[in-house]
Amino acid sequence: MRVSDNTNFGVVRDSITRSRSRMENLQTQNATLKKLNKPSDDPVGAAKVLEVRTDKVNNDQFQSNAKLAEAFLNNTDHALEDLSEVVMRAKEIAINQSSNASSSPETRIGVAEEVKQLYQQAVSTGNRRIGDRYLFGGYKTNQAPVDAEGNYHGDDGEMMTEIGREVYIGMNVPGFHAFNTAPESSGDMRRLQQEKNPDKSAPPQALRTLASEEPALDAPQNVNIFQELKTLRVGLLTGDTNAIRGTLERFDDMLGKIVATRAKVGSRVQGIQGNISAMERHNITNAQLTSSIEDADMTQVVSDLAKEETVFKSSLASSKHLIQPTLLEFLR
Repeated sequence: MRVSDNTNFGVVRDSITRSRSRMENLQTQNATLKKLNKPSDDPVGAAKVLEVRTDKVNNDQFQSNAKLAEAFLNNTDHALEDLSEVVMRAKEIAINQSSNASSSPETRIGVAEEVKQLYQQAVSTGNRRIGDRYLFGGYKTNQAPVDAEGNYHGDDGEMMTEIGREVYIGMNVPGFHAFNTAPESSGDMRRLQQEKNPDKSAPPQALRTLASEEPALDAPQNVNIFQELKTLRVGLLTGDTNAIRGTLERFDDMLGKIVATRAKVGSRVQGIQGNISAMERHNITNAQLTSSIEDADMTQVVSDLAKEETVFKSSLASSKHLIQPTLLEFLR
């Protein structure tokens, strides 16, 4: 059977085209160091790489949320530490001034000024903020939660932030939990509950106020840090040793509450740090998986490229004998 020149030409052209295509693919891998440069190179692998990259973007956002929550909680812990130092100093003053033998009206008046400074420091600490957001205001982060009289104007909102897939953690401590030993029985708590759940069928204002001021029989006594500092200062100014002595136990209760709150904050910070470490390990695992799918084996690529160059040169050389370039050789 006679083989036509068109057939020879087609075979040579297809052979050279396939060889050039393989060389181009290998040269692209050599330049990009990746064997997966477009989805058609490996559709299944490309889908897996896109899934891993999406997971990494989500993890990066979770890490950003976790670091913001960690900053909030660390600053909250520092503020609580400052409050505990205020309470401890106030307790020292109360111990020293609780008897007439160890103090005099002149010394009490002088120490009362220090208690006033402690009170102002406590208010300033209660209004501590990070950036332009107040730490102890609950959801009301744009206004100072504590006024000059020691009244709380925040809410009981606990801001939950997602630090992992369906993993949420509170990034703040509402002020009435930090400033009160028994917030459920405090006036701030009752006021917040009335603001959240207004009762249209409630009794008149005078009766409602009287009912709110009546403590529950089984409710623990609430201790408010600002109120106790005021009580101590008034006792010092009036020379009321009983009032001064009465603040000692309540300062102990306040210190215990602050320690418990700091422990809660510390456990949250530890959980956040553990979650961040877990996400970093997960990102490393995903990076290794992505590398195994899309990164090229450069030793193999260089070897295949050299082999394909040899094949391409051989195809060109053999094409000289299949396609004769002159009429005389064609007539032979």
